[in-house]
Amino acid sequence: MSLSCRKPTFICTSPGRCGPGTVLELADKYGVRLPEALTDALTGGEPPRLRATDERGWFRFQRLYDAARSCLREPEDIQRLVREAAEEELRDGSGWLEIQVDPTSYAPRLGGLIPTLEIILDAVDSAVRDTGIGMRVLVAANRMKHPLDARTLARLAVRYADRGVVGFGLSNDERRGMARDFDRAFAIAREGGLLSAPHGGELTGPASVRDCLDDLEADRIGHGVRAAEDPRLLRRLADRQVTCEVCPASNVALGVYEKPEDVPLRTLFEAGVPLALGADDPLLFGSRLAAQYEIARLHHGFTDAELAELARQSVRGSTAPRDVKAKLLAGVDEWLAAPVG
Repeated sequence: MSLSCRKPTFICTSPGRCGPGTVLELADKYGVRLPEALTDALTGGEPPRLRATDERGWFRFQRLYDAARSCLREPEDIQRLVREAAEEELRDGSGWLEIQVDPTSYAPRLGGLIPTLEIILDAVDSAVRDTGIGMRVLVAANRMKHPLDARTLARLAVRYADRGVVGFGLSNDERRGMARDFDRAFAIAREGGLLSAPHGGELTGPASVRDCLDDLEADRIGHGVRAAEDPRLLRRLADRQVTCEVCPASNVALGVYEKPEDVPLRTLFEAGVPLALGADDPLLFGSRLAAQYEIARLHHGFTDAELAELARQSVRGSTAPRDVKAKLLAGVDEWLAAPVG
């Protein structure tokens, strides 16, 4: 039985990751000169091979990502991007989408933090109406910036909790900015009822995951794959049912693992750690949601029943309302029960 695009899931992505044609069109519109490696990838060439496990490689990845993001200059660009993200995820089988965004990345061009977040939330509302997909927003702080900036973002996120902001994250290079430096920002977010969803356990080892748990009281962890190196940490994640947002194609593209079969999907799954497969940066890595499930099937031997359980875990780990979760879980059961052929 081949993987069906009826696979419901939730995805943590970002409104800076638009499609190739959109990036090229906006770059031409605004006169942005894109790096050659990015242009090659956008015009059908191989995705850039990035070794982000060293700081020079991470800088190159961040440079490409920032170049693509710099093409977003007007509110209508954000509207287009969010709608395209919704349409792409629907085609790949997603019924619920959670986008993670750092508003400070766009604020200088869009009139400040508050106008930027409102533009993003308006775009989400429009995409939900037009496509029918469920969608919410996580506001993310940047490890490379001062923790006081993170507190400002946390307060802003809480202020817009009634408009669709459901969580607070922490992104960028784990080797910069200790998790404990951002503990107050996350406390503000948690006190405001938001999900704690920092990145950790990708570029650095299990200690990064432990810091997310101990210092930020993480409900979900972006990546978290390096926890597989510590059996005690795996048990802790499983006992607390902390969902890890695993992005196999991204892990390989960034050099965290050499080959898809090296990503410890099976180790995490069999340890009882809830997983939510996602594509992370499809623009740069050329791989979307369904491809992550294909990696689980082809390189890790996941059966249909196990793929269905992966999808269920992603739904359970989302912030979707109870009735939406019930609908998505029923869709997984229907997929699994469908005749082969």
